[in-house]
Amino acid sequence: MSEAVADIGLIGLAVMGQNLILNMNDKGFTVACYNRTVSKVDHFLANEAKGTHIIGCHSVEELCKVLKRPRRVMLLVKAGAAVDSFIDQLLPYLEKGDIIIDGGNSHYPDSIRRCKELEAKGINFVGMGVSGGEEGARNGPSLMPGGSEAAWPHIKDIMQKTAAQVEGEPCCDWVGGTGSGHYVKMVHNGIEYGDMQLIAEAYDILKRGLGLDEDEIADIFAKWEEGVLKSFLIEITRDILRFKDTDGKPIVPKILDKAGQKGTGKWTAIDALDRGIPVTLIGEAVFARCLSALKDERVRASKIISGPKPEPFQGDKQQFINDLEQALYASKIISYTQGFMLMRQAAKDNDWDLNNAGIAAMWRGGCIIKSVFLKDITAAYRQNPNLESLIFAPFFAKALEQAQAGWRRVNAQASLWGIPIPAHGTALSFFDGYRTAVLPANLIQAQRDYFGAHTFRVMPGQENDHLKDGEDIHLKWTANSGDVSSSTYNA
Repeated sequence: MSEAVADIGLIGLAVMGQNLILNMNDKGFTVACYNRTVSKVDHFLANEAKGTHIIGCHSVEELCKVLKRPRRVMLLVKAGAAVDSFIDQLLPYLEKGDIIIDGGNSHYPDSIRRCKELEAKGINFVGMGVSGGEEGARNGPSLMPGGSEAAWPHIKDIMQKTAAQVEGEPCCDWVGGTGSGHYVKMVHNGIEYGDMQLIAEAYDILKRGLGLDEDEIADIFAKWEEGVLKSFLIEITRDILRFKDTDGKPIVPKILDKAGQKGTGKWTAIDALDRGIPVTLIGEAVFARCLSALKDERVRASKIISGPKPEPFQGDKQQFINDLEQALYASKIISYTQGFMLMRQAAKDNDWDLNNAGIAAMWRGGCIIKSVFLKDITAAYRQNPNLESLIFAPFFAKALEQAQAGWRRVNAQASLWGIPIPAHGTALSFFDGYRTAVLPANLIQAQRDYFGAHTFRVMPGQENDHLKDGEDIHLKWTANSGDVSSSTYNA
């Protein structure tokens, strides 16, 4: 077949590609597919795609010939060299105005580069984050497209109908320019790391602190699933805790406590450090996985290093569980606050006009971090698109105020028990630091100037003849101090 009849072409027939193609077919679009191993095309058509309108192609050239103009080709292949290879294979068969969509888990700098290179050749490029796994791809994922804005009108209908739907709205909207789609997906994955670590810490507190078993903890998560914490991760945690092995005992305590990671959380943490944004919770979640990987070392340490052992809880157990729910909710607010702070800075650095309300709305369904909580974030950014910080929104400011007492009690009790809570702990520390007008960083600047002549600036209202406002100041702290500073004050 060489007649141009297909609405979109998709390259890559692994599980995500197959399910996304079937999803698009169900929504009434004609999809052409190709895979480097062409036998997979024939197998797909003879099995999963049997009886559909899906078109199988045995070459990149054939794929491009059956596409309506402007041609829309989506890649769902391994990130890295494979994406560049397929782009090179496509280019001879494309013309100006055609669109290449990378739906893989690419690192955003690669998407920035590809967008610029392809636009220079007249080809539109879209780097699109896709979240939701196999089930999401088949039934409605969260889609985060960004890149060449000229492409959006030509792919909007397909992507928004393919995406998950929440309250009549698609979990897909235009994110912004160049690599913003994959950047937002990266931050999404980092937030996912944070959410999972917070939940794991809550489980640890309930199990080791309160001495509850998995069924009792599952019942608590079931109750939380009905309130402000309602989310996909809380829901599956409830089900995981109830899952029994063949001997009738819970499976979770039998799973080795070494958490793996594929790198997107680390990307987020590194990017936050590079931009100077305190995304502490995601950073701690990544480091917690690194610590978990030191299993043999931890076992040896447990026999050498002493510490408190959780004793039977003497207080109001239900009140403490309620406190823990609020601590988890407050820490989650902090994590998302930090994530949006990072995206705000990235938007400034890359000249992106990010759609914050749209990003929150995209995450309400179809993805791993979907939750009722994201409806409130969407509302906050729709009410004020220029919101400086999520916790400045009246809804979240009030929620944090109401959670504070319980949040602090949980952190204090976990410390007394000797139960590590890196994510909960850093969330509270960030909150306290963020609301503090004067931090002890003044002493750090004095130390830096003392030993390295790095200079400092004067606090507003403390100016005098030798402390001038707006100047980089170096003091002779001792008789041996020099007059030359090594570098200017940098904040």
